[in-house]
Amino acid sequence: MQTNFTEEQLKDAATARSNEVLRACVHCGFCIATCPTYQVLGDELDSPRGRIYLIKDMLESGRPADATTVKHIDRCLSCLACMTTCPSGVHYMHLVDHARAYIEKTYKRPLHERALRWTLARILPYPGRFRLALLGAKIGRPFRRLLPDPRLRAMLEMAPRQIPPVSRNDDPQVFPAKGPERHRVALMTGCAQRALNTDINDATIRLLTRLGCEVVVARGMGCCGALVHHMGREDESHAAAARNIRAWTAEDRAGGLDAIVINTSGCGTTVKDYGHMLRNDALAGDAARVSDLAVDITELLERIGLPEGAPQDLRVAYHSACSLQHGQKVTQAPKALLRRAGFEVVEPADAHLCCGSAGTYNLMQPEISKQLKDRKVRTLEAKKPDVIAAGNIGCMMQIGSGTDVPIVHTVELLDWATGGPKPPSLS
Repeated sequence: MQTNFTEEQLKDAATARSNEVLRACVHCGFCIATCPTYQVLGDELDSPRGRIYLIKDMLESGRPADATTVKHIDRCLSCLACMTTCPSGVHYMHLVDHARAYIEKTYKRPLHERALRWTLARILPYPGRFRLALLGAKIGRPFRRLLPDPRLRAMLEMAPRQIPPVSRNDDPQVFPAKGPERHRVALMTGCAQRALNTDINDATIRLLTRLGCEVVVARGMGCCGALVHHMGREDESHAAAARNIRAWTAEDRAGGLDAIVINTSGCGTTVKDYGHMLRNDALAGDAARVSDLAVDITELLERIGLPEGAPQDLRVAYHSACSLQHGQKVTQAPKALLRRAGFEVVEPADAHLCCGSAGTYNLMQPEISKQLKDRKVRTLEAKKPDVIAAGNIGCMMQIGSGTDVPIVHTVELLDWATGGPKPPSLS
């Protein structure tokens, strides 16, 4: 694609990167076939190719974002299926991230939207605040039909019926390996799942220590920054990234780290991009080191090896989270591990398509999100599974709200198969 940025515009690092991304696009349209929002809405502007044209025009002109551009960028899930499909290697993620930051700086949203985004940014990344909000939502859920805004109704419907007690395993500490220590790893405990499902981190710690890993929960670590990053709140996302980089770098220098383990794939995609996000920051070197160390839990388990398990009489429908299969290109490890542990693994039709969770997308775009959820649930249930497994808490909450089939994190099944307790969802 031909671009026409001025030399002055290209002095800005973000614009220079967007120029590189835009020039790689050859307008082929392969991305349209795998774009969930295009399949639902049928509008070229709600496809990656359409959004690329809108972003190019907005950035080249240097004008403030307009309502049309904002609408179509807001509708993007950032599922990154387009990046998997693209034969030209267009790095759409960096382009749409820049567009969102530009929109945040140049476009004034209506008051109710600003208030909603501010509220989400001030609650969801903080487990304590999130728990209080979930309690409030649980109380208000019976009255959700009285609310005129579908986004507010979606927030009330998001609240789980049972809010788990706080797990002290999420506090800064060190869990020694069981038997000879083979690896020393830091565990990212996340933010949303510390409020929504504490079983995931508990199972991860049990499994890793059983396999000879010393597991460190670093002091000072917090939210990965993904939530505000996708809202275009660049200063906040970079501050969150810097906090984590300092926390993990301190552990790496003190005792060495073989990996930074992440069991929420949405966080993993962001942490693996810290090197790019902070490439012009004083922490650039440390950020690159953290990105190199970051692995999904299934990547580490594949590396260190999982004991082969006896056949389990359980049919598992595996849902591949977009942030794992498209954002991190981790596709085979989770399924191979589940099979090695003894489970029968099946996959739904159109496994590459998003479930509609996408961070806060199910709260900000509930109508589109519901259509995607309903389709995903239909394809999963068609496989007649005993349980659904996924590697991302957002997907688990989204899919779980639309089916009676139990849904668990992949690591819960692997922990169970290697000597851990049965996942509570299956009890």
